[in-house]
Amino acid sequence: MAREWLMDHHQTLQSHLASQGADADCAAVIEALAEAARELARQIAIAPLSGIDEGAATVNADGDVQKALDIVADNLMRDALRRAPVAGILSEEVNLPETVNAAAPLSVAIDPLDGSSNLQNNISVGTIFSIRPRGRDVLSSFFEPGTVQLAAGFFVYGPQTCLVLAIDRRVDLYVLHPTLHEFMLAKSGLRIPQDTPEFAINASNRRHWSGTVCNYVDECLSGAAGPRGRDFNMRWVASLVAEAYRILMRGGVFLYPADARPGYREGRLRLVYEAHPMALIMEWAGGSASSGRARILELSARSPHQRAPLIMGDVRLVRDIDQLHEGVEPLFETSDAPLFARRGLFR
Repeated sequence: MAREWLMDHHQTLQSHLASQGADADCAAVIEALAEAARELARQIAIAPLSGIDEGAATVNADGDVQKALDIVADNLMRDALRRAPVAGILSEEVNLPETVNAAAPLSVAIDPLDGSSNLQNNISVGTIFSIRPRGRDVLSSFFEPGTVQLAAGFFVYGPQTCLVLAIDRRVDLYVLHPTLHEFMLAKSGLRIPQDTPEFAINASNRRHWSGTVCNYVDECLSGAAGPRGRDFNMRWVASLVAEAYRILMRGGVFLYPADARPGYREGRLRLVYEAHPMALIMEWAGGSASSGRARILELSARSPHQRAPLIMGDVRLVRDIDQLHEGVEPLFETSDAPLFARRGLFR
């Protein structure tokens, strides 16, 4: 009876994509990723018992610490995509894109396990993906601006295993049923709540920020007595999927600026498989995503793992931060990020 009730009241991922007339090739890729996500969720859940999370850490192609579960996630996702209509795969864990079937219509950029450093703390982690048309060749697919994306999304492995999916200019939420093992539609047409006085930034990096970022944060923290005239909450989960999910549910703004540290002067998040898909989700949910000087979706990568700053969330809050940097030279010459100048929001 429970299964019948669920099927009567909630569509499966497959049936909902079909009912909405989703492109068949995109749907096949999404369903392949969902299959891999089901298995990855299971492996994450039992990792403390299986011992897989105790494996020695290595370093991936881009210099980030790579845990054993990062490799498991990468293998699961790429194996699933090899059975889908995919020409090429760009993964965070591999230096160059993999050619799968050069004649296939789609290419996929993916962060197989975002936030893996949080696993030992039992904090939500996830998988982020971007689906785009095949370019002239496999490599060129990933050097196009984010506006070419056909779909994007992320899985969250947390209290529930969820899929947030942007396709056909809407954003839907699916939840994995633990016994039916199906992603079921939970909410359709997500919209970011407006005017939530909440921001997320890693305040431990304050000493590396420019004056602009410090001033903006100070103005928020000064509360109702300050220039913004409101009391703000500050959040930081250190998991991009968790931050994005919270914004979709609660509103607010997220900032990951470039800063003065080596390796952070162009931002820290990867443009193609982190910033681009998150930007598509935010915009199609009524929000915005910016580098501070440019719309994220209009940026093109110069290299597969190029980094970028990211401001995303409530369109008004993102616009406020963008306005800080109009006509202001960036502090870091090598950076595309403008979250570094020397004035505040009301100066």
